[in-house]
Amino acid sequence: MQISRRGFLLTSAAATAASAQTKPVSIRTHEAHSDTRAAWVAALAKTSEPVLRHMAAGTLQKAMPVELSPGGKPDRAVCTHLEAFGRLLSGIATWLEGEDTPTTSVLERTLRTNYRALVLEGLARGVDPNDHGYLRFGEHHQTLVDSSFLALGLLRASKQLIETLSAKTKQQLIDALVKERKIRPGMNNWLLFSAMNEALLYKLGAEWKREPVEFALNKHREWYKGDGTYGDGAHFHWDYYNSFVIQPYLLQIADTLGAEFPDYADFFAAEKLRAARYATVQERLIAPDGTYPVVGRSIAYRCGAFHLLADVARREMLPPQLRPNQVRSALSAVIQKTLAAPNTFDKKGWLQIGLSGHQPALGETYISTGSLYLCSEVFLPLGLSASHVFWSGPSVQWTSQKVWNGENFPADHSMDK
Repeated sequence: MQISRRGFLLTSAAATAASAQTKPVSIRTHEAHSDTRAAWVAALAKTSEPVLRHMAAGTLQKAMPVELSPGGKPDRAVCTHLEAFGRLLSGIATWLEGEDTPTTSVLERTLRTNYRALVLEGLARGVDPNDHGYLRFGEHHQTLVDSSFLALGLLRASKQLIETLSAKTKQQLIDALVKERKIRPGMNNWLLFSAMNEALLYKLGAEWKREPVEFALNKHREWYKGDGTYGDGAHFHWDYYNSFVIQPYLLQIADTLGAEFPDYADFFAAEKLRAARYATVQERLIAPDGTYPVVGRSIAYRCGAFHLLADVARREMLPPQLRPNQVRSALSAVIQKTLAAPNTFDKKGWLQIGLSGHQPALGETYISTGSLYLCSEVFLPLGLSASHVFWSGPSVQWTSQKVWNGENFPADHSMDK
């Protein structure tokens, strides 16, 4: 019997991910660096495989459950599949963009090759209005959010994804992003969702609009509160949205559109310093056992709370007092705490609402199954090669471990910029 290309890819990816799918996530901060990277790849595979497999097959809408928190909104079924695909892609994109080296394991090499193919096939389905895997762009206000995460992921993997798109898929992707323009963003971090979509349209060579980008940049420059932190709108909030969205988005917009906005060069330069400061604070928030403060909304995004710390690490922007392998150890502990707890995944491998296990009450009314895949942002440092000190350096205690173990340690100071 002849096997189709799609069938081969699905079978191959499923086979190579099988060991990760059938075992709980297990990452130990004291493991040798090669073992730690392998454990991160296994965690990525366990998180990714159901979404990518079903997206490529056009069965995501049928296969993925739509779990809601108490009081959740049933209309989330319209957008939860775009949430899952877009958010997952934004987190694994730097790994997909990465190049294999002689030290890359056979499993990682095979997974990366297959997952690139699955993403491209899933994207082709997802933007095609005539395909049963279509992701219903513009049909719900939430699709503005998650089309932008999809855009973020594509921009992070421009060589492996954007540059390999077929002409048909490219045009349908442009059409999908244009549909999102009818959704008016709120006066908060949502402004960056519209801006990110325009950034991808620019990258695709399509007609793009400067106004949403400029407005988002102006408002966030206005909303800066000091010490590396922006308000989510005019007011400061105790939550992780500087990391979930605000600062990673500002950094990517600067990467993609910085040359188009020379008047904002000082703002973009300041944002890099602010991102490094906020990443420093994030590293200090990680307790000796890998837990962190349960504060603010969207806590069910789990280790996605450290999106910015992971992004700053993979960008090689960490300040001198944060060693890359120290951040690896800290994030490994966070992954272990948030993805390895019993009942984090259901019996078919889908994420369930919670922070440490299955805790539906931790989800706001806007949280559904697809939302949870923002946790994948923690995997961004997998875009660094295995020889990078982030991976090759020895295990190092992070700040809270050093201090609470009695080490004489320099005091922290704010950044007044």
